[in-house]
Amino acid sequence: MSHQHDDPIDALLQKQFKGSVPDDGFSERLMQRLPPRRHRVAWPLWVGLLAGAGACWLSLLAMPLLHLGWSDLMGGELSASAITLLLAIAGVSLLTCWWTITEADDR
Repeated sequence: MSHQHDDPIDALLQKQFKGSVPDDGFSERLMQRLPPRRHRVAWPLWVGLLAGAGACWLSLLAMPLLHLGWSDLMGGELSASAITLLLAIAGVSLLTCWWTITEADDR
């Protein structure tokens, strides 16, 4: 279900069922028997990020457009390759921001 449908369903359920349902302590006993929540391990994320960054760096090393654009930017010249490099950086940054916002809305 989506967030649009959750609110009317919640309102309907709260109107129909006031208070909690007696379960003779079943919920409490069940919660006590559940295993503790496992903690997330962070190292696979960092290894994946470093591997991805390394693979991207290695694949871009052989591109003359990248070297030309970088040297033009450092020299203060706005050539076509420098503008292409800036647009690529801006595009990736905007895509990352968009992805972060959409992931944050799901929680």
